[in-house]
Amino acid sequence: MTEFASRYRGDLFGGLTAAIVALPLALAFGVASGAGALAGLWGAILVGFLAAVFGGTCHQVSGPTGPMTVVMALIIGQLGGNLALAFAVVVCAGALQIVFGLARLGQYVKLVPHPVVSGFMSGIGVIIIVLQLAHGLGHEPPQGEVIEKLAALPAMVAAPGYEALLLCLFCLGVMIFTPRRIATVVPPPLIAIVLGTLAGVFLFPGAAVIGEIPTGFPQFSWPELSLADMPTVLRYALILAFLGSIDSLLTSLVADSVTRTYHDSNRELVGQGIGNMAAGLFGGIAGAGATMRTLVNIRAGATSRLSGAFHALILLAVVLGFGGAASHVPLAVLAGILLKVGYDIIDWPYLKRCRIAPRGDVVVMFVTLAITVFIDLMTAVAVGVVMASLLFVARMADVQMQGARVTRGNEQGAGLAPDEAAILDAAGGRIVVFQIEGPLSFGCARDVSRMMQSTSGRDALVVDLSAVPFMDTSAAMALEEVIIGMREKNDRVILCGMRQPVRDTLEKTGVLAQLQEGQVAASRLQALQSARGFLTAA
Repeated sequence: MTEFASRYRGDLFGGLTAAIVALPLALAFGVASGAGALAGLWGAILVGFLAAVFGGTCHQVSGPTGPMTVVMALIIGQLGGNLALAFAVVVCAGALQIVFGLARLGQYVKLVPHPVVSGFMSGIGVIIIVLQLAHGLGHEPPQGEVIEKLAALPAMVAAPGYEALLLCLFCLGVMIFTPRRIATVVPPPLIAIVLGTLAGVFLFPGAAVIGEIPTGFPQFSWPELSLADMPTVLRYALILAFLGSIDSLLTSLVADSVTRTYHDSNRELVGQGIGNMAAGLFGGIAGAGATMRTLVNIRAGATSRLSGAFHALILLAVVLGFGGAASHVPLAVLAGILLKVGYDIIDWPYLKRCRIAPRGDVVVMFVTLAITVFIDLMTAVAVGVVMASLLFVARMADVQMQGARVTRGNEQGAGLAPDEAAILDAAGGRIVVFQIEGPLSFGCARDVSRMMQSTSGRDALVVDLSAVPFMDTSAAMALEEVIIGMREKNDRVILCGMRQPVRDTLEKTGVLAQLQEGQVAASRLQALQSARGFLTAA
């Protein structure tokens, strides 16, 4: 036993420290989700243990997180408080994460652009703050969407419950102003929950509390879904699975950067999926990799996945033996803790760069933030990704057009060999060489086509594709329009230097079938010689 403790001392201490941080947050997130404090604890236990054992990141600590809690709260609200159906969503979300991992989609989940992630996370932070203001002011949270909760805020501010308000402000102050030297030893959330609960018991007994928390093991419940429920369940499960995957993989990247290790993203998704399926089957809320708990775990000396499992076992002991003490925690205390959590989730570093950041990226970020807060999370991600993708395509199209060049003779910078320049000069402008560098995609297809067709005063157009590694269908069809348009004027297009991927695209789209003998050349010199022959025959 002594040898085991010596060998895994860092993991044991890391798990203990992470559990101390996780306990108040699990209680707070469980209450905030609408499923109850016990659901938050069991989510932390099951996701934390199984993701540590089966996941692909050795140092990661998993459990309920702010973003996942917001989604759970919205799901439970949309389902009319039907917890059985909400836990079925968690089970389906876990199953989807396992599918993501087995399909090796881990590397693609990380491709969501930073402005979208920034707007999404900032929106989540805003929602957490809005959801906790009611408890912080001593009121029951109003029903409805975020906009309705904001509409009810002036009335709550006008008539606050002063006991709850003082408790909330006190705990918020503890979260903000705890000295760093103390915070490195005892986590501020634990200090806030202990001192806030004592203040509630002895100074503000009228403040609303969590209430009785059942102890013992949860009851296994297999989800029973009707066909009518499936569209709703799958829609919310996709949101949970997508958010949980991004949350976990981003935390894995943070852990990699701190420990100088590399995680297995696909295995991590499988581990998170197993954890969330178990949480849903036993009445726990969904979880993901938790950045703060992971960093605490690493700094405490953790070196293996044992620390994450040990953190879950400590929380299990709390549930089995200390649920009665947790029932006296005032809701305003949890609100004070979560207000700081919500503030920290907002991407303040990016917001501070908004004045100097590219305008398009800033627009994407704010649109994603607004849709996250006022519409829904899946729509926010979808719209943000589409906007960011279109912005990227537009920028790439500009870069691609900068590589396009029209040459009629031995011009400076044309890069023509003496034999090629001689043919062009002798043609007197009747032969034009069109050169482009880089991939040709739908983003620049129309502009390239227009540029080719605008080159007037020629009988032959040589299109040099030697520097084009890839061409998509849109670009191929735009090139076909140029070929047909010039043929109708009794002019000729000659393609040269095609790489195999480009040739394959042109063959599969039927563009090469539009060309006759002599209109495809291996080199630019051969293409110019063919163009000269065409002019001579004409």
